[in-house]
Amino acid sequence: MSGPARGFPPEDADEDRDLVDRARRGDQEAFRRIVEKYERRVRGLVWGLVGDRSDAEDVAQEAFLRAFRSLSSFGGRSSFRTWLFQIALNAARTHRQSRRSRLQPEAVDPADLERAPETGSVEQGLIARDRLRRALGQLPADMREAVLLRDVEGFEYREIAELLDIPIGTVESRIFRGRARLREALAAQTIPET
Repeated sequence: MSGPARGFPPEDADEDRDLVDRARRGDQEAFRRIVEKYERRVRGLVWGLVGDRSDAEDVAQEAFLRAFRSLSSFGGRSSFRTWLFQIALNAARTHRQSRRSRLQPEAVDPADLERAPETGSVEQGLIARDRLRRALGQLPADMREAVLLRDVEGFEYREIAELLDIPIGTVESRIFRGRARLREALAAQTIPET
């Protein structure tokens, strides 16, 4: 998968630059638009990393607060999206360390109905999402981060390397091994009769 994740608007670096410049000058509406643009993606990534919807809401909010406080330090060496997701990753890592617990995936939320696949029944789509979330929860954190960034968020390998501060070969390895473990975990799950 390449490019932005399905259902999300593509990154617009010029728009982001304009919004960041305006937000730095105190334009609260500009920062609100940044949050509006990235909130769903940041929350989704964080949920995949921390495993609890309520905690993900708190961690995502903390990530945006940190981003707001650090706007003056955004130097533009990377895209704003990459910078923001780095903050979100760090917030999720901090949360995981403070909890010191394995990911315990939640059951699928009824709010996911609107995002269920168009083919097949809604119930089948929700079951598939739940199976995937449980399988992701079995991955080590480093593999889970890489797989989510690539296969859900659509980051390029070089962007993931920058985000995680690791060599691109390590990114490739984590994604390859993570996908293999996901396949194994999904195959090991029993599929309920519908």
